[in-house]
Amino acid sequence: MLGAAALWPVATAAAPASPWQAARRIADTIPAPAIPRRDVPITRHGAVAGGPPATAAIAAAIAACAAAGGGRVVVPPGRFHTGAIRLGSNMALHLSAGATLVFSTDPADYPMVATRWEGVECVNYAPLVFADGETDVAITGTGTLDGQGAAWWPWSSGPQFGWKPGMPDQRAARTRLFAMAEAGVPVAERRFGAGGYLRPPLVQFQNCARVLVEGVTLRDSPLWNCHAVLCRDVVMRGVAVRGHGPNNDGCNPESVDRMLIERCTFDTGDDCIAIKSGRNANGRRVARPAQDIVIRDCRMRAGHGGLVIGSEISGDVRRVFMERCTMDSPDLWYAVRIKNNAMRGGAVDQVHCRDIRVGQVARAAITCDFNYEEGANGGFRPSLSNLLIERMDVARAPQVADIQGLPGAPVSDITLRDCRFAGVTRPSVVAHIDRLGLNNVRVNGRPVSRI
Repeated sequence: MLGAAALWPVATAAAPASPWQAARRIADTIPAPAIPRRDVPITRHGAVAGGPPATAAIAAAIAACAAAGGGRVVVPPGRFHTGAIRLGSNMALHLSAGATLVFSTDPADYPMVATRWEGVECVNYAPLVFADGETDVAITGTGTLDGQGAAWWPWSSGPQFGWKPGMPDQRAARTRLFAMAEAGVPVAERRFGAGGYLRPPLVQFQNCARVLVEGVTLRDSPLWNCHAVLCRDVVMRGVAVRGHGPNNDGCNPESVDRMLIERCTFDTGDDCIAIKSGRNANGRRVARPAQDIVIRDCRMRAGHGGLVIGSEISGDVRRVFMERCTMDSPDLWYAVRIKNNAMRGGAVDQVHCRDIRVGQVARAAITCDFNYEEGANGGFRPSLSNLLIERMDVARAPQVADIQGLPGAPVSDITLRDCRFAGVTRPSVVAHIDRLGLNNVRVNGRPVSRI
């Protein structure tokens, strides 16, 4: 139990002298994947638009592309039905203008693979598009990946998503998976799939390097939309993510090292961008932080938060940069949201945001909450330090901030600079915080020295 008597040494790290120079250096030095100039159309291997499932034809095109040394597996205009797709190295899945891959809603079309599910390793249904241990891998073009998520969403147990009493759902399997991880059950023995009802993500890159997702539309994922986990050098550019299902996070950089997210649009049923690094014991054992992540020129509409960090951050998060983003929806809960607790633990350090324009949010512009889910009920000290928000302009937010650390685990070194908040109707909540700095901050048109 984390309480007032619990004492830990507080680790602090000074922010770099020029954080935005560091951000530019990260963005400018992420290498593009090396994809040979070779096209392998799926129609050459038997895929027919509007015809029977093209799963085998797509797999044959991928195999032919790999055998030739890599290239683009091209989906031409039309609607092609398919099951799971697994990509290889030196390869791009390229969706031409007017192309749509419509994914099967039959769980049997998704083989069992080793994956991460909500921050915990397990064996479960394959992601709809999957790459594991590959280098130089991409999804490109201007077509659409349609996950047909509505058929999967009742597994969430949400009545608003079609679940009714007596229908199967994920709750028992989810509880069992988390208990297995806490007990140290080997990953290979954490087998789910049929009868578990744990939904797969739409796209997952795992243990990959030099990854690109560019130009496509991701629609109606069963779970998370674009999940890069344990990857290095990832770019997500010009992608539109749409889907208001349960846990429909737009992008989940999890335990990634160097990622650029730019010029993307998110309209989601959960967090727009949610940075993670593993849940509880599993995250601490793997011990891979999410770090050096740059987000710029994105648009966030509906969702539980624009930029979110957590809650599965037991492996730590550091050096996150967001700039020139626009957020606006009555269904967007928060602009910046950090969530943690004493079961997760994990340190968040050096988060920099600037030039953020917010039309409206439903709850608060900024929240940093250590009371999320289990709250103080755990023995692992959550930490947040060095959060700087500059030039955030909010037209309508009921509350400026809800910032709550825990006794013995305060939030520290939060700075708001040159920010404007309008439409504020209730006071902020600030508890267990060390060093909250306000510099040229206005609320409802008036300068304030505290919130």
